[in-house]
Amino acid sequence: MQIPHDTRRALDVVVALVNTAPEGNEPDGLSDTGALRAFVNEHAISGVGELSARDLAGVRTVRGKFAQVFAATQARTAATLINELVATAGTTPQLTDHDGYDWHVHYFAPGASVGDHLAADGGMALAFIVVSGEQERLRRCEAPDCRRAFVDLSRNRSRRYCDSRTCGNRLHVAAYRARRKEAGE
Repeated sequence: MQIPHDTRRALDVVVALVNTAPEGNEPDGLSDTGALRAFVNEHAISGVGELSARDLAGVRTVRGKFAQVFAATQARTAATLINELVATAGTTPQLTDHDGYDWHVHYFAPGASVGDHLAADGGMALAFIVVSGEQERLRRCEAPDCRRAFVDLSRNRSRRYCDSRTCGNRLHVAAYRARRKEAGE
């Protein structure tokens, strides 16, 4: 599956944003505006000025909508959610080449809030996945104690864990130990 760099970056940000939601014993990764600023900086989100409590609330709302897209089992449901996100954000596609990146499309309006920025760019990236008939690539980790989101970009759509080095390895080791224990009895 060929994905342009700007769409891939937007998908990475969507996944990272969804994974900031509190889950089980994990605290909210966007607990305050300082955490939101750190998220913006870590993901090099352009055009973001001062952040307020209103921005934080807006980004949390967008995060919830993105999580619903990952949970959607039908393309029509995902499309409805994405359409709401993109319409609310006031999408204004424009070509740009900044920060060393070649020409790509920004979907957010100039001066948009960070929530609208994420909703527009992330919504359009998710739309690309749905339009490509690849919605099943939007997944949650299958490890019983992990529900992190990820986009399965493997050739055969076989990825099951958010990170094969942690969740995947941990489950494979546990299964191996269980088999060894059973063989020993």
